[in-house]
Amino acid sequence: MGRSVSYPTGSVVAFRLLDDGEDEAFDWAYECLVDEVIDTAKAAFPSFERFDGWRGREDRILLRNAFADCGISTYCGLAVIWLVERDDARYWEADFYKPRVPRARRWLGQVSFRFIGLFGELRLVGRFSNGEAIFERSRSACATGS
Repeated sequence: MGRSVSYPTGSVVAFRLLDDGEDEAFDWAYECLVDEVIDTAKAAFPSFERFDGWRGREDRILLRNAFADCGISTYCGLAVIWLVERDDARYWEADFYKPRVPRARRWLGQVSFRFIGLFGELRLVGRFSNGEAIFERSRSACATGS
């Protein structure tokens, strides 16, 4: 089965292409995308604070609030900007004293459509049996000419 870009289970995801030219151009495109995600997400969702961390080995956390992590994962020129419920010890300890899970899931449900609209350029259509993914340009990307 083919390998694809990683993202945390249960994430709201938005797909983007990165420049797949030389390594230096890729690094620059990646850093520009990281800066864009941080600036755009903080403007759209003011509760986010910068956070430098990882979920596993491939999923980089850029922002965090009381309920969710926002991050980025890449593989072979494809980037996934994702938003998912937190899954760290501090979150679960706080949930023990004052339940956060229902509020977190409600918040994620409320912001998911806007999140995809902000960051999604591609939409996952399906996968072949060997794991290769099929994408199409999202309507918002077509309308803006991106």
